Amino acid sequence: MSEQPLKPWRPLTPGAIGKLFKSAPFRWWLAGGYAIERFVGRQLRAHSDVDVVILRRDHMTARDHLNAYECWAFGPPGNFRPWPRGEQLSDEAHDVWCRASGLKVWQLQLMIDESEGEDWVSRRDARIRLPIAELGFDSEGMRVLVPEVQLFYKAKSPRAKDETDFAAAAPLLNAAQRDRLAAFIRTAYGEGHPWLARL
Repeated sequence: MSEQPLKPWRPLTPGAIGKLFKSAPFRWWLAGGYAIERFVGRQLRAHSDVDVVILRRDHMTARDHLNAYECWAFGPPGNFRPWPRGEQLSDEAHDVWCRASGLKVWQLQLMIDESEGEDWVSRRDARIRLPIAELGFDSEGMRVLVPEVQLFYKAKSPRAKDETDFAAAAPLLNAAQRDRLAAFIRTAYGEGHPWLARL
């Protein structure tokens, strides 16, 4: 792995993310803890970073859009390195950190997800799919990742902040969202996952 430091972070606000990607010629979704907060309608906790999901089919266009940013990619595993414009990332790369050129603090994390046709396909388990048209909801003019997908990713190895997000969001899920999340968790993580009893 590169010696490039993984800290410090000074993440952009969701409002700044919205401005940065407003003219983007590709689909993107605010993700992570901020997505859960947009769903529940209130702040839940402090945030150490800010996540944006894009589709792999759009990652080269996204890199061009971020032409004023220095981007570093994780991938293949164990390798953290600069990602220059014009380079196609390997399929093993799912995580990119970005900062405005010249800054020493990270500002934005891009999460690269898979797709097939008009379906989003989970990078954790290709059996888990959702129409791309249903992957986000609108919040104050910003596309935000739906809670069942965000919680599914958080469910792999829940940390304290993931438990906080789940506790706040789970009671607000509608029946279809609960069923989706439960099915996603069973498929990828098994019947013994502790969140299933709370859905």
